[in-house]
Amino acid sequence: MTETEKITILFICMGNICRSPLAEGIFLHKVNQRGVAHEFVVESAGTGGWHVGELPDPRSRQIAGKYGINLPSRSRQVTKKDLERFTHLICMDEANRENLLQIGIPEQRISLLLDADPNCQLREVPDPYYGGEDGFETIYRLIDSACDALLDELLTKSK
Repeated sequence: MTETEKITILFICMGNICRSPLAEGIFLHKVNQRGVAHEFVVESAGTGGWHVGELPDPRSRQIAGKYGINLPSRSRQVTKKDLERFTHLICMDEANRENLLQIGIPEQRISLLLDADPNCQLREVPDPYYGGEDGFETIYRLIDSACDALLDELLTKSK
């Protein structure tokens, strides 16, 4: 299966060190568990470039490790090439969705991660950067549940 035949997903947050790398790692873990990793290209990026080249926040790495999740990427900023390469642009919050809309990305190509989870009462994954470790536990649970729902949705659509 070539990359153009795969389901391509880019998880997006502000700096690409907390939420989006965690979403990338969790989603990759889930596709591996289900034996469908060959059907996906999954990455993460930020709308801001403050942390380009950095590893994910130590608190994101810690919560990921607690659940056996690998965070494979380093921070990078969304590029024009990404907007051509990835079909699903999945934002953690409305601010990042708005950033993509302002640079001309069609609204139908952008979604919020938590919208995939019908059981979630929130629309946005809160940014835990300025808070304590408990915020990272909260976002882990939100992202984990939403990634299950998103994967189910994408696999159903691809059949």
